[in-house]
Amino acid sequence: MEYSHRYRASPTEEVAVGLEHHLNVHRQLYNHVRWDYEQAPEDDKPSEYDQNNKLTEWKRKWSVFSELHSKAAQATVARFHRNLSNLRKKKEKGYNVGRLKRQTPTDYRSVTYNQSGFNLDEKRGHDKYAYVRFSKIGWVKIRYSRPIPDHATIKEVTFKKERTGEWFVSFGLETDDANLPEKPGVDSLNTSNSVGIDLGILNYIHTSDGKTVDWLDLQDDYKRLRREQRKLSRKEKGSNNYEKQRREVAKVKRHIKRKLLDYQHKITTWLAKEYDAVFVEDLNVQSMLQGDGNARNKQDTAWRQFITLLEYKADLHGTHVVQVEARGTTKECASCGVETAKPIWVREHSCPSCGFETDRDANAVVRLRLTGSKIARDFATAMNVLKRGFSELGLGWPESTPVETVAATDTADFQRVSARHVVETGSLLS
Repeated sequence: MEYSHRYRASPTEEVAVGLEHHLNVHRQLYNHVRWDYEQAPEDDKPSEYDQNNKLTEWKRKWSVFSELHSKAAQATVARFHRNLSNLRKKKEKGYNVGRLKRQTPTDYRSVTYNQSGFNLDEKRGHDKYAYVRFSKIGWVKIRYSRPIPDHATIKEVTFKKERTGEWFVSFGLETDDANLPEKPGVDSLNTSNSVGIDLGILNYIHTSDGKTVDWLDLQDDYKRLRREQRKLSRKEKGSNNYEKQRREVAKVKRHIKRKLLDYQHKITTWLAKEYDAVFVEDLNVQSMLQGDGNARNKQDTAWRQFITLLEYKADLHGTHVVQVEARGTTKECASCGVETAKPIWVREHSCPSCGFETDRDANAVVRLRLTGSKIARDFATAMNVLKRGFSELGLGWPESTPVETVAATDTADFQRVSARHVVETGSLLS
């Protein structure tokens, strides 16, 4: 398993100058790699291996490149070819893509040392601090908020300068799967402790066992962002005041990004610890953002990031995460299975076949409950996700399902969790 730990860095003024210089030289190297590639004939483009072999010649010809550590320089070459590969994949999928652009100082903000050229000294610092030495640069102090696990191997180290002017150091780690919690076998999976997740519009998530988590309220943050952006528009571009205000805008954007990421970390950690299996929709987020209406709200949800975090937490806590086909989960009637076409802004479900009516995303739970001779049915999208998840694992729909014990939205047992509760306590269940 591969993952990363990120730490805030506090380099001295002298070391910060060195970091800036190396960042700029690596940017020049990246642009030169791009230029060398584009100058080659279409039928004889150099590979990553070919351009790595040219590094020695380039260092002799341009002395500034000789200041770089060899592994870091190779990582920069690899970065160009990785970007090139991603561009090809998008083109193969039918996207209209151009060429890789030349990197400006504001675009190129990180350098990676792969395998060597760095050292971590955990004992040199005090309390929650440690030091990282980058070859040909020096020692950088980091806030060591969480130690590197003993069973993890450091594969690479990256230093990065954010648009706010802050420095960060990230460690790329690799852990043997033998050191991770063992996931329960599919045959022995506790189906009563499995859950389907609907990623909602009116609410952030709905679960098939009767829990709804509200959206994170970012209205005040976006008001502040718009205010700072208006101030920036009144500054003369290139002036000191413009640069100062640009950093203020970057700080607000950073605050929003971190707030959302923290929110997602808390929700995904809870899901991974609470359940043996979590089923979630495999959403085509990019096409959804390109659709008409509500694109901003969809972007704020960061669904793809949420799913990525959920899969990462599942590996750490021994939980199955299965993505199921999303098409039709909100249109399909959970009562009779008939699909009813409706645009995304229509939030009420009304089945023309069986007459079942409910809020489209109101709770994502099914409950079959006998009250005298009356059967009350509360169906929603997450139960369709749960059904498809069982089918994906080849388990089928169990005779005794969790839907018989969960609460409907019209009962006192239904659990609704506000975003403020998640942010303040760090837990959905506390």
